[in-house]
Amino acid sequence: MGAQAHRATRSIRAEDVERRWFVVDATDLVLGRLATRVATILRGKHRATFTPHVDTGEYVIVVNADKVKLTGRKREQKTYYRHTGYPGGIKSITADKLLASAHSDRVVHDAIRGMLPKNALGRKMLEKLKVYAGPDHPHTAQKPEELSLV
Repeated sequence: MGAQAHRATRSIRAEDVERRWFVVDATDLVLGRLATRVATILRGKHRATFTPHVDTGEYVIVVNADKVKLTGRKREQKTYYRHTGYPGGIKSITADKLLASAHSDRVVHDAIRGMLPKNALGRKMLEKLKVYAGPDHPHTAQKPEELSLV
């Protein structure tokens, strides 16, 4: 090896992670750009102590999800599919109709979910995401910090 000593790579443990809460106002933010920034924070890649096999991310609250902006003609053309679980039970809805419905928060939620790992760790990270269509959220006790993505 030579005269230089080996330095071990530090790997943070799940119990050593100190989590913070952030709140993001999605008003007039482009959906994809919002989703990538939030997914990065949920995953913990913004930290110096990022460890791929440990959930090192923060909690993120997204408010005003129904006021998110879609570029181009995505509002009319983007289609969301879900399945009821029964034969022939595929349902589709456009982004415009979904944003106008009672489940308008699903647009932001699904965009962020698609950017997280597709495994048990990704599902654990998704639990730390809270999306609300309106300006109010029930997490004031956690004292969330304002996160500016502009």
